Amino acid sequence: MNKSTLALAVAVGVIAQQAGAAGFIEDSKATLGLRNFYINTDNRDSAAKTASGVQNKNEEWGQGFDLRFISGYTQGTVGFGIDAIGLLGVRLDSGGGTNGATATSYGGTVFPSKSNGEAVDNFSSLGLTAKAKISQTELKLGTLQPKNPVIVTNDGRLLPQTWQGGQITSGEIKDLTLVAGQIEAVKGRNSSNNENLSIGGANARVANSNKFYYAGGDYKITKDLTAQYYYGNLEDFYKQHFLGLVHNWAIGPGVLKSDFRYFHSSDDGANNNTAAYFGNGNYVGNVSGKGPIDNNLYSGLFLYTVEGHTFGGGYQVSNGSSDFPWLNQGDGSSNYTITDMQIQKFGRAGEKTWQARYSYDFAKVGLPGLTAGMVYLRGSDIDTVGSNRRENGNGNSEWERDFTIGYVIPEGPAKNLGFMWKNATWRNDIPGQRDQDENRLIVSYSIPLL
Repeated sequence: MNKSTLALAVAVGVIAQQAGAAGFIEDSKATLGLRNFYINTDNRDSAAKTASGVQNKNEEWGQGFDLRFISGYTQGTVGFGIDAIGLLGVRLDSGGGTNGATATSYGGTVFPSKSNGEAVDNFSSLGLTAKAKISQTELKLGTLQPKNPVIVTNDGRLLPQTWQGGQITSGEIKDLTLVAGQIEAVKGRNSSNNENLSIGGANARVANSNKFYYAGGDYKITKDLTAQYYYGNLEDFYKQHFLGLVHNWAIGPGVLKSDFRYFHSSDDGANNNTAAYFGNGNYVGNVSGKGPIDNNLYSGLFLYTVEGHTFGGGYQVSNGSSDFPWLNQGDGSSNYTITDMQIQKFGRAGEKTWQARYSYDFAKVGLPGLTAGMVYLRGSDIDTVGSNRRENGNGNSEWERDFTIGYVIPEGPAKNLGFMWKNATWRNDIPGQRDQDENRLIVSYSIPLL
């Protein structure tokens, strides 16, 4: 039994003795989230498909159930509580060998895979979180879903990603929020099993870690200006420092939001000298250009919102020999860059990316609940190295266009019933990469139980 599991068992026992205390039940909440999810990915470059042996089309459809219980706290100087999350995914269609599973993946696009590569009929998991609170400081042990600049929970498929570990959050100092934690395992969005942690490019089956440490804080300098610093360390892979500055400025009838981000990432432990632990990058002389983590990523995003319209533009530079690193065990993940899009991340070694975006909230014209938006990104100056250890791409480029339209019924018997269509197109001239078109159709509904 690992340390976090033992601590969780002890905490649950303490909570069980005090569960009848006022506050634990009265402040509890329970919801059932329903998500019907369909995804179709068309990989249009048939030549690359033939060379890699990868399917030319990925298609899956399923129904997800997300049951959550969030307790209140027992009374006293130290309040105790417990949260629970139950997840179930049911396959509606994944036939014809289109689930996207490969020989090295943990599963398909949406569902885990059987030993023969076929999608399972259903998958499920249960997560428990013990928690304790003193004043404005809260400790959680067990199943977590953190979201900060160095660790981001992915919720882009049928069921969300979850993590195992511990986290402490404190708001004792006015305008300052501090957080620290340790993650030992992750349960991917297409998995019911806990897995160790890894990065893109590494051989996740043999090169992984069960220690990710993180700490940092947000400080509101003024009501409109927030400064951030965070640190993350995936043992034997990378160390990462983050600095951020977010400012909101009222200009005329609207508000201009400025979001500046800087990441400094370097190698740690085995990643410095063991090939299985290397990340993707641009290392001539190494197979497929892999090597130790070495990356500096700078970005700025500007969004101006007025009368339901939001106009935006941004620029990002990924300097160094390696791609930008983040927690990625190979079955779907998110990071905190301004270029984390529906298909691509735009953080390759040396890549320079500009973007333009626009969205509109139709509540301004009498249609509350209806929103639409589009983002266009173009990255350039990408250099790649092939399996022959030589440069096989110089100054390559990629672009992606994402379009999203959604509607949530705002009132009446079907209140909170949501519909969304997400469409993305990705084109590139990077050797060995396939162009892609992707559509996602999502119907969601949340039912309060407590």
